[in-house]
This record gives sequence, structure tokens and C-alpha cells, in this order.
Amino acid sequence: MADRSVALQKPSAPPSPVRGGTQQATVYRILLAISFVHLFNDSIQSVIPAIFPILKDNLFLTFTQIGWISFAINFTSSLIQPVIGYAADRRPTPILLPIGMCFTFAGVFLLAHAHTYLLVMLAVILIGLGSATFHPEGMRVAHMAAGMRKGLSQSIFQVGGNAGQSLAPLLTKFIFVPYGQIGAMAFTFVAGAGILVQSYVAKWYHGMLKAGYTFKKRTAGRTLDPARRKSIWNATVVLVVLVFIRSWYGAAISSYYAFYLMDAYRISIENAQIYIFLFLASGAVGTFFGGPLADRYGRRNLIIFSMVGTAPIALILPFVSSFWAGVLLVISGFVLLSSFSVTVVYAQMLHPGNIGTVSGLITGFAFGMGGIGSLVLGNLGDVWGIAHVMIAVGFLPLLGLLALLLPSDRTLDQWSKE
Repeated sequence: MADRSVALQKPSAPPSPVRGGTQQATVYRILLAISFVHLFNDSIQSVIPAIFPILKDNLFLTFTQIGWISFAINFTSSLIQPVIGYAADRRPTPILLPIGMCFTFAGVFLLAHAHTYLLVMLAVILIGLGSATFHPEGMRVAHMAAGMRKGLSQSIFQVGGNAGQSLAPLLTKFIFVPYGQIGAMAFTFVAGAGILVQSYVAKWYHGMLKAGYTFKKRTAGRTLDPARRKSIWNATVVLVVLVFIRSWYGAAISSYYAFYLMDAYRISIENAQIYIFLFLASGAVGTFFGGPLADRYGRRNLIIFSMVGTAPIALILPFVSSFWAGVLLVISGFVLLSSFSVTVVYAQMLHPGNIGTVSGLITGFAFGMGGIGSLVLGNLGDVWGIAHVMIAVGFLPLLGLLALLLPSDRTLDQWSKE
């Protein structure tokens, strides 16, 4: 049964739509459910980088081939997500939630038994399709269940995904190193649980739509003057560039820093994964606290702090001892990903009538750019060596100064209300 977050009306009055902008109640059980599914989805997606060292040894892959695998899953997601988001903005389809997890189930099952490079590519494409199907509708559900607490709802939703991604190093250490590629079979149970939870969420979603829920539209959208429209799209471009920078640096750490540790510090593959876990786990914590911090100090300020604050850490990371590398990874993970959910909310406020489209664009672009980054960095790793690549990517966060071009929170709030 759908939650009664709609204000009661007089018996004689006809039912009226429930606008996303006026809904008051925050439906925490749905937020938690969709966050757990986000954890399931991204933990399965994190199987791909976690299994890289195993695939590299089993199939005798180069860094370039590893980059292509990462590109396949991430670019699949980036291409499909905005398309599904655009379609969902015009015709919401709750059944896509469990269907997407069915794609993921098929992909992870095939990955466990894939013994050729082409089968591995097919498996990761299926997992990418599942992720692409889940994210736009998942963010629409989070927006719908948020009531007036949009920032908190995005933090709850996104922390599930980042927590799932942080599991990748532990999966390598405790599953793929001892059990090999067949260890991926364990995640068919995770995907199965995701299908069940998604069916429950889809039922609630369908009930809310039947109750008349509609997402807020920009009523003045048709009469925006050209200067205002240009400012909004300029801000959107800046936001996308910032996502590009964050994704490339994140891909460098999550996909290749373990190889750097193994070469530079002679650390075993199991222990190298602990460093990656520290970065990703602290990033999940940063994602959760990013929403409340943005509410207190401002969305634009947090985005600027997230990007610029990572820069000095990224520059010195390749030159410190193994102990300080662990400390800096914890700090940089928290700082860099503190803006993850805030970026999505900022984009939604720029385009309030297209929640699914802009959410798919931001997160899909993040996945896609991470995939392209992995591909480019893998090629550079074969040519330059991983050590030089890690030094070069340290300069990327300096481009985060572009965040200074974003409109202020006051301006953004004014735009979103018009």
C-alpha cells in the first residue's frame, strides 16, 4: 500500500496530483530499501575491478585490455542511463527496477564461468545494462520518497552505492584471491535479493503514481529569457566537467593504485587492496555526510571544497611512505566524494522538471568518464608505467577550481522556484 504522504482533501473535492515540491512526509523505509538495492547493485558492479588481478593472471591480459573491460561496463551505463531517465520523465515505468537487476543477475552468473576475453566483455556489458536501468529510476524513487529533505534523501541513496563500491578491495582479498573467478557466483544471491527488494519498491512506486504523484515542473520554463537559459546550461557544463575530473581521479585510484603499491612498495595483492578499501570506504562516509554539510555550509561551497581540497593530497600521494599513503587515502576519499550526492541535487535544482534525465546524465556520465579514464590510464600505464601515471593524475583535481564558476546557492534557489 502506498504511503499516505498526500494531504487529505475534502470528500467532495476531486483527487489532485501530488506534487514532488509539496510532499511533506519523508518515507524512510523506501529510502533505506532503495539505498540497500544501490548497495547490492554497486557491490556487484565493484566485482569487476575487484577481479582485475585475477583476470589479468588467468587470461594473460595487458593493462590496456583491463582498461577496455572497465570501459565496457562504465560506458554501457553512461550511454543508457540518460536515455532511460529521459523516458522515465515522460512515462515512469516501475517494473524497470526489478528488470534491471535481472540483467545484473545474468551478467554476474556469466562472469563466474567466463573463460575467454569476449565472454568477460559480454558479462560486464550485461551488468552495465542492469546498472543503467536501475540508477535513473532509483533516483526518481529517492526524490519521490524524500519529501522536503532532498539533500538527505540523496545522501542516503548514494551512500548505499558508494558503500557497495568500497567492497571491491575486500572482495579481491577474501573471495577472488582464495576462490578465483568462480567466487563471483556468490553475487548471484545478492542479485536475487536485489530483485525481491526492487519488486517491493516498484509496488510502492506504482502505488504513488496511481495516487497522482507528479514531479515538479519549472512553470516558467517556457518563458525563460535567453540569458537565464544560457546561465543554467553553462552551470550544467561546469558541473559535468567537475564530474569528469572526479571520475578520472577516482578511476586512477580504484583501478590502478593497487598495481602502483605492488610495484613501488612491494606490497602483496591482498594488502594492496586494503589501501583501496580505505579510499572507497572513507568516500562512502563522505557521501553520507556531504548532504548535511552542504545544508549547513552551502552546496556550491562544498563542491568547491571537495575538488580543491583533494588537490594537494593528490599531488603528494605518490611520494609519501606506505603508512602516510594510507592516511592520505582516507582523507582524500572523504573529501573527494563528499560532493557526490550534492552534485546530483545541484543538477536536479538546475533542471527541476527533468529529474530522471539530469540524474542519469550526472551519474551516467560519472560511470562513463570513469570507464574512459580507466581505458586511457591503462594505455598510459603500458607506455609510461603506472608510477608516472599516478604522478600525472595528481594534477587533475587542480581543475576543480572551475567550481568557482558555479552560481551561488541563493541564485540556484531562486532559479529552482521560478
